[in-house]
Amino acid sequence: MIALRTFADGGQSAQEVAAEIAAFLDGARESLDLAQYDFNLLPETAAIVCGAIRDAVARGVAVRFAWNVDHALPIPVPPPSEPDGELIASLGVPSKPVAGIPDLMHHKYVVRDGASVLTGSTNWTDDAWTREENVMLTIDAPAIATAYRLDFEQLWRTGSVEASGRVEPRPVDVDGLRVRAWFPPGYGDALAHRIAKALGRARRRIRICSPVISSAPVLATLAQVVSDGKVDFRACVDATQVREVLGQWHANGNAAWKIPLLERILAGPVSGKESTPWQPGSVHDFMHAKVTVADDTVFAGSFNLSHSGERNAEDVLEIRDPALAERLAAYCEDVARRYAPLAVG
Repeated sequence: MIALRTFADGGQSAQEVAAEIAAFLDGARESLDLAQYDFNLLPETAAIVCGAIRDAVARGVAVRFAWNVDHALPIPVPPPSEPDGELIASLGVPSKPVAGIPDLMHHKYVVRDGASVLTGSTNWTDDAWTREENVMLTIDAPAIATAYRLDFEQLWRTGSVEASGRVEPRPVDVDGLRVRAWFPPGYGDALAHRIAKALGRARRRIRICSPVISSAPVLATLAQVVSDGKVDFRACVDATQVREVLGQWHANGNAAWKIPLLERILAGPVSGKESTPWQPGSVHDFMHAKVTVADDTVFAGSFNLSHSGERNAEDVLEIRDPALAERLAAYCEDVARRYAPLAVG
């Protein structure tokens, strides 16, 4: 079974989301493996989520918690995490800080009992649950959960982003649907090309929500798609972060060749959320969803369509399902309607 939860800025309460996550955690009988880029909750939501983790420990569930630390790279996407190390330590479970150097431990997943996975784009913070666009998926499929657990074991054993993601993205049948789990950095380049190939083969529609678009294969393919004008294309990005990316490309001659490709894409129907620029203590109201729909195929997870995402520890579910594609295409359209066309000049 695959279940979808979408988020809108101001569309749900943090307590509501915390309760849904706690319900997933409450189902554990043997194990919970958590890999979280950001984990920073206010007292009310912390009581709900951390209470569920502590209850799991009390009933004999083996819990492990991996989290990202030390992100100080001069990149706009993703914004630095602010994990609450004291809150994680208070759980009393084995934990492992994974240094986000040279690249990030950017996951937001939980593997439950080696049989179910909760994943998506949402960090575990109150702002992520109330002020950002996000997508959360749960999937009950032991073969997919095994792939996630293999990725988790690589992170846990080595504490290294670079050594993770070496899990072959084999196709799995889940209730008659074809599903693959992808894990950069081990398969980062392959994932970027896989998404680009799906975009290039699309004949009816392409829908995208991604904070930025900077992956070379995706940029090149989308620029061609927009130029051809044969496929119904709509997208929404984070305007603040896209401008920061363009500013860096203008300053960096090695990346300047990407500028006309992105400008060609933005000339299509692309909306942009004017989010609050990140700074310590600022509200996190980013357009944070990471969804690509190409006809009836969906890619959703933690992966921005970015070059840096190819090198981070990331996870993506590729699902071929007309019904799910229809729902996520509609979600992308709704997000795009909320914001004005992106102006970068």
